[in-house]
Amino acid sequence: MAAPTNHTAPQTGAQAVIASAVDPARRPDVLLRVRRDEGHEVSAWWMVGAFVAVSAAVVSLLSWVPGGA
Repeated sequence: MAAPTNHTAPQTGAQAVIASAVDPARRPDVLLRVRRDEGHEVSAWWMVGAFVAVSAAVVSLLSWVPGGA
């Protein structure tokens, strides 16, 4: 006995890829996102430098807190 098919229910299986589909990560309605050209990525060294700079700023600001060792 075959399972009944319901043609009114939404399709939940594998979907065909649409050639003109837009990447949802590049939506224009998301704020504070830098929209770069396809294939352009920020160098990881910028992130490393930002981490070092923020860490140095936090350590230098905490040196002004009294009661430290």
